[in-house]
Amino acid sequence: MKLADLDINKVYTYADYYKWKFEERVELIKGRIFKMSPAPNSMHQEVVGNIYLKLGNFLYRNPCKVYVAPYDVRLPRKSKDDKDIFTVIQPDLCVICDPAKRDARGCIGAPDIVVEVLSPSNNKKELKNKYEVYEEAGVKEYWVVFPPEKTMLIYMLIEGKYVPSRLMVSGDVVTSSILPGFSMELSEVFPLEDEE
Repeated sequence: MKLADLDINKVYTYADYYKWKFEERVELIKGRIFKMSPAPNSMHQEVVGNIYLKLGNFLYRNPCKVYVAPYDVRLPRKSKDDKDIFTVIQPDLCVICDPAKRDARGCIGAPDIVVEVLSPSNNKKELKNKYEVYEEAGVKEYWVVFPPEKTMLIYMLIEGKYVPSRLMVSGDVVTSSILPGFSMELSEVFPLEDEE
């Protein structure tokens, strides 16, 4: 089966998604298929890698674990049964503190932190569709990183709604209410000018 064989207008579940074996990577958002961008560029990969290193080093031997894409995050609404799950996403990074949410196929339920590093081809999907499903699912912190501008926003879930931080820029220090003691210099996340 190829992605082209599927009816793009149909609503699918994780039970369908789990059977697919085509080369293209896709995500399901509320049952709709979203093709993932081609392989990310070097800057995107470097930014993801730098954040992963910071989180991974901080979480070493900690019950919270950090995962990097491709890693399926299933966001059930009513039941955890595969046929009842309509959203399966692959965030660039996610932190999961509840071991009961981790299984052999990825994460089932809302991660504590999701990090998305934007690229020009995925801005709309990240900023609208994923924002909505992350908020509805109860992701406590949603970090959005903008590599060309070297900026970052953190959306914190407060009483079921996201409240954005101020726009963070180079020189700012990123902290997390989920991970007390964690700090990351935002300037260390982005490649140096002469490395780009």
